[in-house]
Amino acid sequence: MSVEWTKNAAGRLVPSELNGEKQIPYMGVGKYKPKGRKYGPTITSNADFPNDGNKLLKDLKTALQKAGLKDGMTISTHHHLRNGDFLANQIFDIAKEMGVKNLRWFPSAAFPIHKHLIQYLEDGTIHHIEGSMNGPLGKFVSEGKMKGAGMLRSHGGRYQAVQDGEVKIDIAVISAPTADSFGNANGLYGPSASGLLGFALADSQYAEKVIVVTDNLVDFPCIPWQIQGNYVDFTVKVEKLGNSEEIISGTTQITKSPDRLFLAELTAKFCDAAGIIKDGFSFQSGAGGTSLAVGEFFKEIMIKKAIKARFARGGSNKYLVSMLEEGLVDYILDGQTFDLDGVRSMSENPGHTWTSPFTSYNYHSKGNFAGMVDVVILGATEVDLDFNANVVTHSDGYLLHGIGGWQNCLFSKTVILPIPLFRDRIPVIKDRVTTLCGPGELIDVIITERGIAINPLRKDLIDKVKNSGLPVKSIEELYEEAIKICGKPEEPVLGEKVIAGIKWVDGTLIDVVREVRT
Repeated sequence: MSVEWTKNAAGRLVPSELNGEKQIPYMGVGKYKPKGRKYGPTITSNADFPNDGNKLLKDLKTALQKAGLKDGMTISTHHHLRNGDFLANQIFDIAKEMGVKNLRWFPSAAFPIHKHLIQYLEDGTIHHIEGSMNGPLGKFVSEGKMKGAGMLRSHGGRYQAVQDGEVKIDIAVISAPTADSFGNANGLYGPSASGLLGFALADSQYAEKVIVVTDNLVDFPCIPWQIQGNYVDFTVKVEKLGNSEEIISGTTQITKSPDRLFLAELTAKFCDAAGIIKDGFSFQSGAGGTSLAVGEFFKEIMIKKAIKARFARGGSNKYLVSMLEEGLVDYILDGQTFDLDGVRSMSENPGHTWTSPFTSYNYHSKGNFAGMVDVVILGATEVDLDFNANVVTHSDGYLLHGIGGWQNCLFSKTVILPIPLFRDRIPVIKDRVTTLCGPGELIDVIITERGIAINPLRKDLIDKVKNSGLPVKSIEELYEEAIKICGKPEEPVLGEKVIAGIKWVDGTLIDVVREVRT
């Protein structure tokens, strides 16, 4: 079948199919309405499992063999172990040893440690990846070297794709820092503690076969269980799941850059002037240095006003935990845990609760948490004159980041992007973003070190800060200022080959990424 190209509602040309699978073009925010029922895996019988509940097998290879690993299957993993993950590499080492080919790897995210898998992309063990491709994997894919096309989804979009049957997982392999032989598991304890396992929830519920792998096997029952053993086929005990220093890294530190600190302070001042920081408000900020600094400036304002937030959405870290423990936040609704303070707090504080992409972000559900958040602080690699934003590629066209929860957070009540006006003498504000990840109608404020641009759709925000003394400018003024300082950079040289698709939160195709000509 020949591939047809369609201009979607965002004005981007997208193909009718990728990897032989039909695609639905992006129709606009809230315009695509799903039909049908949720996907369900094969019904199983209790009679087929050990009566004593012991599902423990001798090693991972045996588990993969019993799960029926064969050519063309979809294998899923999750990323709570981040750059300390040993397990994903081991899975495909075994697949190579077994002579299995053309696998689809479906991670919730990949990290530089997974550079090990490039050899299996080259020899055909892995056909393509559907998940964020950071660092070396992103470079490899950007240069057109992967056999199939990748697919990037938000965290909520990944849950939606599994729930809707768009991606049918054959074998889910879940890294469990603590588990019992029945398959109940959590991420709170053990040498590989990561905090929670929410990104593996959909995998456990909808995969045909589920393997739980742990390096901290405990007696039944594993309490609390974040993954229920009733979904699990096999359990495996290994010596070590990952490198604990890279699971909980030291990168979640407040920026020391004067420019970034100024951006963070300006963001907090804007939120205060706009009346967002008030008693009972809610917020979400990321784990990057600037976002963490915004949270600390929020904290100063809250203490000064003697107010507290009802809840904060995490990624949790020591700074957010301190706000909870000092009574400035009633609840942390945690999506992933970034440091040991977050892990400790989750196990100790009843107000620190774990969530999943289903509760937080799934767009094909009866509502989610994203729209309840008063303000969210996000990043971007590029923004254009229509407030459209890019988070996956840079202006050179290279695919070096994942979407994460970024798209899902755009449904919050106020979306703010604190970004530098330029990076490495390249303007961040462009006339058209290289890759479209989020439509401008959902992005409210751009804050740079040289001024603040408010989306004209948000007349309420414009009115609230007009007498604040803040440096409010139009997006066009910021663009012109960036060009005056840096000049207009050359556009990347891109080929015809589509190396990845970008899904919107509803499963429609909002854009594609093309190979970089080197």
